[in-house]
Amino acid sequence: MNTEKQDPDIDIHITKNFKDIIIDQSRIKKLIKNICDNFKLKKVTISIVIVGNDEITKLNKKFLNRNSTTDCLSFDLSDKNSGYQKTFEIIVNAQKAIKETEKRPHFPQDELALYITHGILHNLGFNDDNPENAKKMHDTEDQILQQQGFGFVYNSRSAAEN
Repeated sequence: MNTEKQDPDIDIHITKNFKDIIIDQSRIKKLIKNICDNFKLKKVTISIVIVGNDEITKLNKKFLNRNSTTDCLSFDLSDKNSGYQKTFEIIVNAQKAIKETEKRPHFPQDELALYITHGILHNLGFNDDNPENAKKMHDTEDQILQQQGFGFVYNSRSAAEN
């Protein structure tokens, strides 16, 4: 029996196109719901697509004209005329998450949670285009991830490098 409480205003879809990572979908959905609650998002649909390097590189080239891999791509597909209904699509690179955790003190799912949080925050207006904005964004990511039991994922990088 699924005891996970459903919120009719927050519709979350997770599509896993990369098989070499284990994720707890209910934990990821709880993270996303928490972000929506914290930022008072109502009437939102969030689709998460989990892919590998090849697929994200193709999408990065197609949409951003960058011929390289990346950790996540985020798209706000909301109809600007619909008022408050939001539709976000976040594409995250599980292969990169696995690779990153070979040198970091956390698990691939934690790294993937960071990428998902990062993508959602971009759609909420956060930017990492300069050092000040990047610090604010990464500190917000870690605050959210810490609250949800993932720990300090982004800032664990600097701790691991010291």
